[in-house]
Amino acid sequence: MDTGFPFLSATVFLPLVGALFILLFIHKGEDAERTSINARNAALWVTVATFLLSLILYWQFNPVAYGFQFEEHLQWFEGYQIGYHLGLDAISLYLVLLTTFLMPICILASWRNIKTQVREYMIAFLLLETFVIGTFAALDFVLFYVFFEGSLIPMFLIIGIWGGENRVYAAFKFFLYTLLGSVLLLLALLYLYLYAGTTDIPALMALAPQLGPRIQMWLWLAFFASFAVKVPMWPVHTWLPDAHVQAPTAGSVILAGILLKLGGYGFMRFSLPMLPDASIHFAPLIFLLSAVAVVYTSFVALMQKDMKKLIAYSSVAHMGLVTAGLFAFNIQAVQGAYFQMISHGLVSAALFLCVGVLYDRLHTKEIAKFGGLTERMPRFAAIFMFFVMAGVGLPGTSGFVGEFLVILGVFKSSTIISGLLATGLVLGAAYMLWLYWRVMFGEITRDELKTVLDISRRELLLFVPIVLLVLLIGIYPSLILKPLELPISFIQMQMGL
Repeated sequence: MDTGFPFLSATVFLPLVGALFILLFIHKGEDAERTSINARNAALWVTVATFLLSLILYWQFNPVAYGFQFEEHLQWFEGYQIGYHLGLDAISLYLVLLTTFLMPICILASWRNIKTQVREYMIAFLLLETFVIGTFAALDFVLFYVFFEGSLIPMFLIIGIWGGENRVYAAFKFFLYTLLGSVLLLLALLYLYLYAGTTDIPALMALAPQLGPRIQMWLWLAFFASFAVKVPMWPVHTWLPDAHVQAPTAGSVILAGILLKLGGYGFMRFSLPMLPDASIHFAPLIFLLSAVAVVYTSFVALMQKDMKKLIAYSSVAHMGLVTAGLFAFNIQAVQGAYFQMISHGLVSAALFLCVGVLYDRLHTKEIAKFGGLTERMPRFAAIFMFFVMAGVGLPGTSGFVGEFLVILGVFKSSTIISGLLATGLVLGAAYMLWLYWRVMFGEITRDELKTVLDISRRELLLFVPIVLLVLLIGIYPSLILKPLELPISFIQMQMGL
């Protein structure tokens, strides 16, 4: 689609321009408070402007047009089929919107609780936004790889500099886990370039399925090593609870809301359409790992004493539904898996914001230190309950749609796996409702809880947009499901289904 203006490139690189502006023009002077205020304001306005640009893309997107839209193509190297190629389909569009929607919320969530090196913190978040949007928009494999790996660096810094007591350990664990799989992804990229003579993703989608079954399997395993860690799938999920516990609130929001979706997006964009025979061959393995993730991490979540760790393990369980749905291959399951990614991005982000509200007041995430807060924080209690119910799949919220479609679709492939996934949902309701009961109900037994204040207007502003969006797509899921039909039918066609 020719819009006459490179809206997609502007959306990708506006946060980078904002980061450079803060770096070059907001200098550290004698007035550190003024520097921090200017950096916060600049980051907020840049992220809001980026969100508005992404809305233009949404309004101009044609959901019934086949293929990629807003394409921009620039050749990098003469004689090499490696170029700057951007474009969107429905699969990438809604993940871009999710990213640009959550980023201003992250900046507002950091407004008061980040007090040191604020300028550098805002730069890191803006760089992260550019890398993530670029990952979803890239239509060249080399460009995708640059953005995909680039997102590790600012997240590593956010955890390692502004995190908790064990932040360095958590940051290096996050970085090393994700980097190991990425090396194998690079090797797969090099092989595909040597085979096809191009790194253009649409061209590779046409050529890669012609590879022999044995080569497909090796390439699939290389892709799997990278994407499974990003999801994260069991048993390579252990970096996630540590990263969440140590990350600042906004870091947890963006980690759960956006970065975990990179793995699911990778499976949808590369593994399924490019390596169809291998994907079908390894589907039972994905089913098994997904079922273990859903059931095992749900039991682990029941044992947690730290609120962030509990929600982190719940994220592994919810993303297990995503991987199971993607590899069931029928349209209900794949639609449900994608919808679950969007829903989880909203609901888990809000749950981590809820934990952040409590941490800002009492400086602890230990569940046993709370109790009886409905008396002191009635508005917060209502908001927290809403997102707990969305997390357990209450009908009318976005959480219900994805989970229902995944279980329905997986049932067509395997009744046993579908039953295990449903068991995980019951366990999910158990640990989330138990968390809420321990934190919000009962009698106030500690003096510091007796003077705690309800959420402020600024904090309320963080939650209201997410509440409205969770309700909107929960009541009217066709907003997302309908545009997905064409790209999912293309994936099925690639797989010969």
